[in-house]
Amino acid sequence: MIHSLAGGKMRDLDFCDFAKVKIVDTNEIRWYIFNILDLNLGDKVLVPFGIKNELVTAEVIKIERNLSEQVAPIPIKRAKEIYKKL
Repeated sequence: MIHSLAGGKMRDLDFCDFAKVKIVDTNEIRWYIFNILDLNLGDKVLVPFGIKNELVTAEVIKIERNLSEQVAPIPIKRAKEIYKKL
């Protein structure tokens, strides 16, 4: 990290909420970003999956809130977003 007194600029960090989900049909585990206030463990959600981003059903198995991009489980720029809660 570059110290601001040395002439460097502190970079603004992005913060996101992440949900670890299990895809119902395949049992694959994936991380997704979400903006759903009342999302809880065990909730069913629709998520884009695969190359074609087909919407599939998944179950939320872990929630991590307010993570910076430095500690996010996956790169924020590559993360897909939960489409909606069922």
